[in-house]
Amino acid sequence: MLRSVRCLGAQCKRREARGNPRMTDKPLTDIAFSNFDITPALLQGLEQAGFSRCTPIQAMTLPIALQGRDVAGQAQTGTGKTLAFLVACMNRLLTKPALANRRAADPRAMILAPTRELAIQIAKDAEKFGSHLGLKFALVYGGVDYEKQKHTLEQGADIIIATPGRLIDYVKQGVVSLHACEVCILDEADRMFDLGFIKDLRYLMRKLPRLDERQTLLFSATLSHRVLELAYEHMNDPEKVLIETETITAARVRQLLYFPAMEEKLPLLISLLSRIEDGRCMVFVNTKVWVERVARALEKAHYRVGVLSGDVPQKRRQSLLAKFQRGELEILVATDVAARGLHIDGVSHVYNFDLPFDAPDYVHRIGRTARLGAEGDAISFACELYAQGLPEIEAFIEQKIPTAPVTSELLEAIPRQPRAKLEGAESIADIYAEVKALQPANKRGSSSGSGSKSGSSSNKPRPPRSDKPAYSKPHAEQPKPAASVDVANAEPSTRKPRRPRRKPVDWTQQSPASVAVANASNPKPSAIKRLGSQIKSWFSSSKS
Repeated sequence: MLRSVRCLGAQCKRREARGNPRMTDKPLTDIAFSNFDITPALLQGLEQAGFSRCTPIQAMTLPIALQGRDVAGQAQTGTGKTLAFLVACMNRLLTKPALANRRAADPRAMILAPTRELAIQIAKDAEKFGSHLGLKFALVYGGVDYEKQKHTLEQGADIIIATPGRLIDYVKQGVVSLHACEVCILDEADRMFDLGFIKDLRYLMRKLPRLDERQTLLFSATLSHRVLELAYEHMNDPEKVLIETETITAARVRQLLYFPAMEEKLPLLISLLSRIEDGRCMVFVNTKVWVERVARALEKAHYRVGVLSGDVPQKRRQSLLAKFQRGELEILVATDVAARGLHIDGVSHVYNFDLPFDAPDYVHRIGRTARLGAEGDAISFACELYAQGLPEIEAFIEQKIPTAPVTSELLEAIPRQPRAKLEGAESIADIYAEVKALQPANKRGSSSGSGSKSGSSSNKPRPPRSDKPAYSKPHAEQPKPAASVDVANAEPSTRKPRRPRRKPVDWTQQSPASVAVANASNPKPSAIKRLGSQIKSWFSSSKS
């Protein structure tokens, strides 16, 4: 199997855009969507949505994908990879007949995303220019609307946009079948093939038609050799399209690095934010605990803040993200849940409050700004806890990040006037009060620092302690109190009486007949045992 994967990797053709300024220096090329063999209804939807010219990744992948061939596409963040695979998928469904064994409710295409927020965004983009094409979409992700999503799948859908976990649940229940799914798309493929998703992904791939009966497309800003080897197991003679630029990170992102101490990070963040006049900012933190701490500190400094992490309920996450996209919130504090694929207009600054654990996550984090030709700033803090990951990050992006000193003046924030609270806005305290109310009792106890395991199998609260003292074994020198028992009125004991112990047999007192019966019941040892005892006697006699 490994040899065949390497063989597929060697056969994979590679198209590069290095040396072509039209393909790298500008966010859009001179190539129009009308130059391709795209159905007129789909072209009309693209024009109505405001898409007329291609980005480099779209111009390079569409000629291959529209022919029905497998593609592995890699390009910088914010370059239109989502639109590339949506156009190829919809055009195939509109121009080619379904597989012969497809039933009316079976989906024809499956799009997988690693996070719920990314799946929601893909669904919105698909409906933006594909709603009038007669295609039915089904959005499937965990956390909300289980029965509603189940009903949508039972009614039938042409394209399923999903996260792996919830979709597997429906597949195992028989709600949906993937046997006629002729297009499979993996967005943010490097995360999809990560250790957390590989088992789920292989399970779903086994439910799809054969490689020669389906088309597989995968896209990401970072595709390592290991990810490609795993991907080629599920692809049919794929062609890799790589849009190479001078740097892996977006060219219009201005990067800067500070080396603060752990206790200086919050004052430094608030001070840097106070020097920004307008614009929306994203702050990335490694842990959910620090998401809350940073958000509370920023709210105390008179900022309108939202949070996005795994412990926040899904509906709350969607509402906070929508408010941030509308400009009602100034800052979004998030874990890497928000680092992949989300397109938010007007994000001017990205702050890495913590350097990420994995180098590719750095590229995806700072890719939330400077999208589609815009400019932005990415500022990172390398404290004593996470600075050890800096060499790996700089080696991955193949450049040294410019640094700046942390001065005492820089730690002093510019005074800021309190902003008027928007109607219906909730504080960080209200958000996390809801989070803690939805958590099981054992997790609430562990989050307060009790040290209990959050993965306990029982969610029942601990029963109250009894007033009775704990049992202690009495000492030997303490005599037991004599219990007065009323024999006449005592209830019969329910305990099973103990069997009397058998007395050893004294064979000297037995009759010859009884001894003969006992010898008959105990036969002589076998020949092997007799031989063993004889050999043992030989060795014992030789020693003596």
